[in-house]
Amino acid sequence: MRVMLRAVMDTRISTEALKNGTLPQLLESTMDRLKPEAAYFTGTEGKRSCIMVFDMQDSSQLPSVAEPFFELGAEVTVQPAMNREDLRKGLSALRPQD
Repeated sequence: MRVMLRAVMDTRISTEALKNGTLPQLLESTMDRLKPEAAYFTGTEGKRSCIMVFDMQDSSQLPSVAEPFFELGAEVTVQPAMNREDLRKGLSALRPQD
């Protein structure tokens, strides 16, 4: 299932991780593991954040996906997401069948 992960990191903890090199390592290893179809890095309410869209094969992956971000004091949200094709498919299922 396609999901969107959003991690909003604690500024103090993520700054230290940036200085000691663990932040870039964490982001690279996470992207290597998840192989996201899209990844964005931005600020959210004055905090470092990232958004990744990837295919989660099983909900049992959730702890290994979120835990590295928790080490950065991040607030992590993972939720189902659709692309345009998924939306079309879902909406067509709502049409009455003849």
